[in-house]
Amino acid sequence: MGQKEIENIVSFKDVLEEKYFSYALSTIVSRSLPDLRDGLKPVHRRLLHAMHELKLDPKSGYKKCARIVGNVIGKFHPHGDVSVYDALVRMAQSFSMRYPIIEGQGNFGSIDGDSQAAMRYTEAKLTDYAMLLLADIEKDTVDFRPNYDGSDDEPVVLPSAVPNILANGAEGIAVGMATSIPPHNILELFDVLILLVSNPNADYENIFKVFHGPDFPTAGLMVRDEVALSKAYETGRGSFRLRAKWHKEEQDRGKYQIIITEIPYQVNKRKVIEQLADLYQQKKIAFIENFQDQSAEDIRIAIMPKSKNIHAEAIMESLYLNTDLETRVSLNLNVLNARSEPSVMNLKDVLFGFLEHRKIVLKRKMENRLAAINHRLEILAGLIIAYLNLDEVIRIIREEDEPKEIMVARWNLSDVQVESILNTRLRSLRKLEEFEIKRESDALSEEKKQLEETLNSKQNFEKHLKKDLEATKKLLAKNPNSLRKTQLINLSAVDTSVLTAAQDKYPVTVSLSKQGWLKAFKDHGHAKLKYRDEDEERFALEVSSTDKLLIFSSLGKFYNIDANAVQQGRGDGDPVKLLFDFADSETVIAFFAYEPEAKYLLASQDGRGFIVEAQDLLSYTKAGKQVLNSDSPAMTCIKVLGNYVLTFGDNRRLLVFGVDEIPQMKRGKGVILQKFKHGKLHKIMILQSEEEVCKYLPKGLQTVQLWKSKRATFGRLVFGKIILD
Repeated sequence: MGQKEIENIVSFKDVLEEKYFSYALSTIVSRSLPDLRDGLKPVHRRLLHAMHELKLDPKSGYKKCARIVGNVIGKFHPHGDVSVYDALVRMAQSFSMRYPIIEGQGNFGSIDGDSQAAMRYTEAKLTDYAMLLLADIEKDTVDFRPNYDGSDDEPVVLPSAVPNILANGAEGIAVGMATSIPPHNILELFDVLILLVSNPNADYENIFKVFHGPDFPTAGLMVRDEVALSKAYETGRGSFRLRAKWHKEEQDRGKYQIIITEIPYQVNKRKVIEQLADLYQQKKIAFIENFQDQSAEDIRIAIMPKSKNIHAEAIMESLYLNTDLETRVSLNLNVLNARSEPSVMNLKDVLFGFLEHRKIVLKRKMENRLAAINHRLEILAGLIIAYLNLDEVIRIIREEDEPKEIMVARWNLSDVQVESILNTRLRSLRKLEEFEIKRESDALSEEKKQLEETLNSKQNFEKHLKKDLEATKKLLAKNPNSLRKTQLINLSAVDTSVLTAAQDKYPVTVSLSKQGWLKAFKDHGHAKLKYRDEDEERFALEVSSTDKLLIFSSLGKFYNIDANAVQQGRGDGDPVKLLFDFADSETVIAFFAYEPEAKYLLASQDGRGFIVEAQDLLSYTKAGKQVLNSDSPAMTCIKVLGNYVLTFGDNRRLLVFGVDEIPQMKRGKGVILQKFKHGKLHKIMILQSEEEVCKYLPKGLQTVQLWKSKRATFGRLVFGKIILD
């Protein structure tokens, strides 16, 4: 092989990296992430532009979706027709879009998960909301670029008079990144925009006075959590707890039924009914006698309790815990900025980005109008000259072979002015027309003056921007759909113990193996437990089927599961990491049954800890509940049944102190239990009496006073053998 051939050899690794980077960039920019300026991905933008070209405005008639999809594919988006049609359908679904962009006619699917009819059967046109996204697009407000084959032009971004990125939200998974933006209330967004124009330095405390978080098309109840809300919008990442809405419907003889009228966003109603049916068959909701899906156009799920003495709130708390009637909606404000660069932004960054886009659009709109006024004033000036010299103009037109050149030379007119004079009809040559021209010229001159004053003054331009936002908000406020749908609620503790009496109660043994497999069988007795090869018992609990079980992990999280929900039978059971959202490095530290009145001591390897009540350990999601927020792994969770705490470090220092020195908290890092210069906590015990403490002290030094000290001290060095069981 010659030198030239060797120089032309390219590393396979370099080629692969280059090609994959190109693919990733294309996926991020051209498919998955929305643009913060109009809140649209390319396919949605091309759909709106194609429908605008077909003149499918709200006042026009419908056109077949097959015609629209064909236009989009043929001219702007050379991809599969199924993906384009799916995008069109979603923009028309009132249960998917907070503010539908397309008005559909025909079967566009349902909240039950039914698919839409074929595109040859359905029709569509744009909504009034869509026209706000396209407003003034013909006035040179945005840039256009050639389409994929150079035969036509398409907009780079839509003018968008509304912050659609937050109003309708977006979801997408790209390469190495994703976006998840829930919908919000449009009127609240405009209140924030107007506030930021008036006061760009407004803090989140003032913003949250007019802005209350997501607002979903399917309404529902959102649990109010001011701390989580603030953190989510200040960082661009977070989640919200959303619940179904229900009410109690009274019946004869004191009986009642629960009526669910709104379900969480993006929850399939049919799936909820299937979940209720599964729970009913497994006798996990024995407190319910029956349930029915009575929905027509509106959602109506009826739930009949077994006894009128069971509280409706307790029933719903159980259903929230075990079905999709309660979900978590995530927020990940990962969007493309004006330079098509992806980044996670906070709320203010997104809204300031939209305001910058709106400023550019308004400026270009005014400049376009100014150019049109100057053009018209030039024509009017020429027409006035023609009227003042009407007889001579007529003579030149009648007698001269080249009237255009003569008029240009005679009155110093431009080509535009001469063309306008030559194209003027004879019937317009009246005295009254001269006055009309002068009146129009004066009006345009005044408008030109105002436009120039606005463009040349930052203060005037800001006023114009604010008026534009206020006018758009006023227009949107006329539509009842703009009012907030999702209700904000504060949660209070609900006693669900009344449900236990309505359930079948039987003994059950639940085991959690060393490899993390969870299983159960009816009756008590460890001898009946069998495990996979190379696996063995780690925890085994003899409990009741109505008990709740708690798992404490090395990351300081608690997870809970009902005993009757654990897989029973001869199988291996279920791996904990699939039942819950366990991290790869997360391991189980403790496994025990929930006792409402109990208290527990939590401690981490760095020697910190605190006491927590059992009720503060309950979690209602697969993600668990973060209780111990430590920089080092969690070490133990032990029940507080005693007066003395004995701690022992791997540096062989032992300390004894009183339980009353440890504070009670709901969550956090805790306080220092034992200090360590070099080492970490190895063992911690809670003991009832001094006699019990003495059993674990070194021989010959079995005096509590010798080892007892204040919390957060180093303890005494232990020489010789010590056994801590």
